[in-house]
Amino acid sequence: MNVEFINPFLKSITNILSVMAQTEARAGRPVKKEDNVAMGDVTGIIGMAGQQAKGSLAITFTEPVILHIAGQMLGEEVDEVDESIGDMVGEITNMVTGGAKRLLSEQGYKFDMAVPTTILGKNHIVSHKTSGPIIIIPFDTDSGKFFVEVCFEM
Repeated sequence: MNVEFINPFLKSITNILSVMAQTEARAGRPVKKEDNVAMGDVTGIIGMAGQQAKGSLAITFTEPVILHIAGQMLGEEVDEVDESIGDMVGEITNMVTGGAKRLLSEQGYKFDMAVPTTILGKNHIVSHKTSGPIIIIPFDTDSGKFFVEVCFEM
């Protein structure tokens, strides 16, 4: 999977978090992920399918990061990860994928998107439904880390 395909997801998440949550996210070095255990506490995952590629995007937030983002988006302090936080992660995942879909369309890729699902809890499993490589990109924020996983068959 080439960087030109991954970059739209990275641009989209940094833009969404900057605008919606006044949070700066700094991307680290992408690596191939070898297992399916989440590196955070709450994950949003969404499938995408098109003629040129099919796969999924997962965004996994550690608890401190998602509590900070939720507080920024809601304008009030948030102190626990619950179903409403799960819903928010699903919506963030949907917005990020929509932004990436728009950027990828400029490169000639056309996708249909599924409805995002969320998974809460420590050490949960993230199941991508394609056999493509899973590329994980760590992000740093002032509140801690979160992770973006991109898994596509081209």
